[in-house]
Amino acid sequence: MDTTPARYGDRAAPPSFAFVLQPEFPLSAAVLASEALRCANQNRARELFRWCFVSQTGEPVRASNGLWMPVDHDIDSMPAADFVLLFEGNLPTQRNSPRLLNRLRGAYSAGASVGGVDTGAFAFAQAGLVGEDGAVLHWEAAPAFRERFPASSTRDQLYRIDGRILHCAGGVATLDLMLDLIARKYGSVLTTEVANALVHSPRPAEAPQRVDTTLEPARRSLTDRMLALMEGNLDFPLGLGEIAARLGATARTVSRECRRRFDDPPMRLYLRIRLQAARNLLFYEEFPIKTVATACGFSYPAVFSRAFRAQFGETPSEFRASFRARQSLIRRPELRRLAQR
Repeated sequence: MDTTPARYGDRAAPPSFAFVLQPEFPLSAAVLASEALRCANQNRARELFRWCFVSQTGEPVRASNGLWMPVDHDIDSMPAADFVLLFEGNLPTQRNSPRLLNRLRGAYSAGASVGGVDTGAFAFAQAGLVGEDGAVLHWEAAPAFRERFPASSTRDQLYRIDGRILHCAGGVATLDLMLDLIARKYGSVLTTEVANALVHSPRPAEAPQRVDTTLEPARRSLTDRMLALMEGNLDFPLGLGEIAARLGATARTVSRECRRRFDDPPMRLYLRIRLQAARNLLFYEEFPIKTVATACGFSYPAVFSRAFRAQFGETPSEFRASFRARQSLIRRPELRRLAQR
């Protein structure tokens, strides 16, 4: 892996960032990225960084929480930048046009550092810019990423700087990434000032995304290890005896602990975990229902459909159709007004 720090050009102009916003992007991540730069400028009372917001069309973009974000440029007219960060969210591939992917490739070829935030790794995989050592993206979308790009691996960490390719899990991890980039240019004193201004304690890039994975495997509880085992074996579900054997416990102990913590027997809990994983695949991607069923350990789509309806109140196809319809109305507010008449 190339661990060379990201380099900035030796020129008079301050380092510049282009924040590219895609529909359903995580607003918190975009705000934290720009706020970190604003705080850096404010603490030094001069322009240390410049930034702008970009969308593919130049029109405002709706964030995942429903707020609309105005932008400064469209993807074709955005100025050259030292850093180009793509903010993706609930639609990780559906709006990645060839024009966008070519713009990312072009920025990288021109010497910019380029990166994906939250589910931005999907676009970078499509553009061939993931790198050799795996992508970092939001943990919830990682199974869908691996299913779509089986040749690429994922890393459970907050962010990663691989030469001029940046990966970030999104959320508050975006702030950790920005603090690292600020430190590489202006040192730790300014980074501490920015972190304090935003009431944040910086975390290392390698820190895991979820608090239940912070302990070494040997120190995790039986329940945590059981959940990790189930989540890691979705396509070919394990039997209770094999689960117990891998955990170094008896089947009776596993059953007792599972009922105590989740009020469910182990195999029922396992089914719930597999169905939630299937829901995430339907949420983020456009895989055929049969592919989703197979990826989550169901041999027959009909069995998968019945189990999905029992847990979520609708079939997989109904869930996807209703969710996509809501997204269409959200992206096209004039259609929402017509629908409400």
